[in-house]
Amino acid sequence: MAEAFNDKTLTADKAARYAEVADEIASVLDGETNLTARMATVASMLASSFDHYFWTGFYVVDPLKDRELVVGPYQGTLGCLRIAFGRGVCGAAAATGQTQLVEDVHAFPGHIACDSRSQSEIVVPVFDAAGTLLAVFDVDSDRPAAFDTVDQHGIETILKATFA
Repeated sequence: MAEAFNDKTLTADKAARYAEVADEIASVLDGETNLTARMATVASMLASSFDHYFWTGFYVVDPLKDRELVVGPYQGTLGCLRIAFGRGVCGAAAATGQTQLVEDVHAFPGHIACDSRSQSEIVVPVFDAAGTLLAVFDVDSDRPAAFDTVDQHGIETILKATFA
């Protein structure tokens, strides 16, 4: 019974932290219109707010290449420079427009190992107000099954408020 209570408490604590960070991000970005500055701020603030984040950043839709992402602002070790739509977890999120929540990246078909220490990943598509895909937001963890629906809801809420 104590374990179930702890799981619920941890979930509530994590949800509350996402809400706090969302408010902090909104405050810092108030009036800022530059897309790169907004992305850099989101990546930095989220990376420093959660211990289970190992790599945090954006892959931006390249306007000069058809259906390709290029690395954008991020926090962490070297990221892959380019990812085709449909390739790996980021490419799947870009191609489908759906969040990808992956408990074990090594079991994901076509996973791209930018850093072999990555164990789990969540990738959320980022849309502008018109519904156009701008980027995907990628978070890796060096822990297996590090992300859950609380992370998904928190990240999706922050990205929608920041970019749509």
